[in-house]
Amino acid sequence: MGIFDKGTNKTNRGFFERLSRAIVGKTRIDDGILDAMEEALVETDMGVDTTLKLIDALEERVSRDRYVTLEELTAMLQDEISKLLDVDGARNDGRIIDQSRKPYVILVVGVNGVGKTTTIGKLASKLVSEGKKVVLGAADTFRAAAVEQLTIWAERSGADIVKQEMGSDPASVAYDTVKSAVAKGADAVIIDTAGRLHNRIDLMNELTKIRNVIAKVIPDAPHEVLLVLDASTGQNAVQQATEFLRATKVNSIALTKLDGSAKGGVVVSIVDKFQIPLKYIGIGEGVDDLKFFDGQEFSKSLFDISQISGK
Repeated sequence: MGIFDKGTNKTNRGFFERLSRAIVGKTRIDDGILDAMEEALVETDMGVDTTLKLIDALEERVSRDRYVTLEELTAMLQDEISKLLDVDGARNDGRIIDQSRKPYVILVVGVNGVGKTTTIGKLASKLVSEGKKVVLGAADTFRAAAVEQLTIWAERSGADIVKQEMGSDPASVAYDTVKSAVAKGADAVIIDTAGRLHNRIDLMNELTKIRNVIAKVIPDAPHEVLLVLDASTGQNAVQQATEFLRATKVNSIALTKLDGSAKGGVVVSIVDKFQIPLKYIGIGEGVDDLKFFDGQEFSKSLFDISQISGK
């Protein structure tokens, strides 16, 4: 079983179920099968532009290489998806932080409900288990639940946490967090932010302010701005990414809740559209269910006919 099968099973099954009627009784790939594949890809929330790009590539390869079986066509689809996912910096080295930068500062953004705070907790747990000293910053001062949840994760993981009273200036929390991390010789800083940034211009401005105060302590920080998106929302996740990119520079993405979604195609759509490396995939509630993303492995599991055919 592949490392992403838990997260891609529903998408994989739904994709081949949609293709089944077009395939029955046929031994060769024809326009009907390609049309059905196009529709099935759109249904996975691959996005129209990305789907058309894939179908055009498949039509060219079918014509040139004369592949005739569904298994061969699926292998070509996996190959083309792998190419789309291979953006600059997309190959993970299995490390959460760059240890040459100490402390390594990660600013985490995303709307409420996408699993942002849980993702921070999982990252903190992984780092502490590796012997790293981690400081968390509770800069989402608009919601008591966010601070409470982050505090629980800090206690559970063994990370330190910096927090202030509800309604405090988020930039002040971020500043204190980074100052504390420097004083303690921490390896990593992970800062939570308000989850309504995508549709509140004042909070978008707040994000800029947070970045500026962090840079006063560590000039080249934050080193990473991690955007957390919920894969189960499909193309709505694409819209959220669009809005956040208008507000700040994002250089990595985490996609959560993939295990409960039949919309796994959104992974390809987001990477293809924004050309930002997808760093993590969330496929469950456990700490170990936050996986480093591997485009080649993911493309193999996303549309794997052997899971359906039993081969």
